[in-house]
Amino acid sequence: MEDYSRIVVRATNWVGDAVMSLPALAAVRARFPRAHIAVLARPWVEGLYRQEPFADEIIPYQPANGLAGVRDRWAAAQRLRAGRFDCAVLLQNAFDAALVTAMAGIPRRIGYARDGRAALLTDAVPLPRPGDIPPHESFYYLEMLRRVGWVDALPPEPLIRLSVPRCETTPLVGVSPGAAFGSAKRWIPQRFAAAAAQVAGALHAEISLFGSAAERELCEEVRLEIERLGRTAVNHAGRTTLDQFIQMAAACSVFLTNDSGAMHIASALGIPSVTVFGATNHITTGPTGPLARIVREPFDCAPCMLRECPIDHRCMTAVSAEKVAETALKLLQKS
Repeated sequence: MEDYSRIVVRATNWVGDAVMSLPALAAVRARFPRAHIAVLARPWVEGLYRQEPFADEIIPYQPANGLAGVRDRWAAAQRLRAGRFDCAVLLQNAFDAALVTAMAGIPRRIGYARDGRAALLTDAVPLPRPGDIPPHESFYYLEMLRRVGWVDALPPEPLIRLSVPRCETTPLVGVSPGAAFGSAKRWIPQRFAAAAAQVAGALHAEISLFGSAAERELCEEVRLEIERLGRTAVNHAGRTTLDQFIQMAAACSVFLTNDSGAMHIASALGIPSVTVFGATNHITTGPTGPLARIVREPFDCAPCMLRECPIDHRCMTAVSAEKVAETALKLLQKS
């Protein structure tokens, strides 16, 4: 059986995908327990790996556009070459991932044969066909490792966990009303506020709002509505790094969110979480674990996978604040 002493893993680019690929990274560590494993990641996801046991090193990678990007890719390849890596695992699907590791001269390069990059890979793994693997996206990354002999079998069900321990000290309701993919994934801000206020009132809890810098205005809208309803909230949107958000989320008693990176992190921390789904597929990209709940209303047009709703956003407007709050409170009784 092959053995490697220095492995670089090209991480996926977005937080949700990165969380769903965590079981694959854990599998690489389990297969090569003594190897030095580096994660090549975009700056906005690297914080996800800082406290994970499979990551010995994190290498930030953010190529610029145009000619500067050519120089950045060359510099990244030279850094990898200097690191004397003997294997590269490409969880990211893009041609760029194969190009940089090939330029680095890494002897074995494993990745799915897609985006025109098969010739740059030593192990161009065929893509799973529909029905080959269970639908949740976490299996997509694990299947690549199974097909190269690093995983014996896929787990019976998806379960994604971060190693950061929960640190709940006072009742706290976490709320993430944004979603980077587009407005079609976003539940109504006023209903987030109403649900959070109802849950916080029942728990005698505080409320914390989380999001990116671009979502700060949205979170402020929710905060003001929460205040109008007689509760208080703190808006942390745009004020935390990813690893800081993970630590703060670990202190929450319950988390209310859309389908987003925050959803994946909350469920991977084992926090009781309630997610409103509409435009996206809860079966393929939903949260995992016994403390995750989905609230959705079925419509023929959902999931449409569109960024913006071309009609009346019925999949989201049909979800009431009362139903989300009731789901959260019932979940907390069981947890």
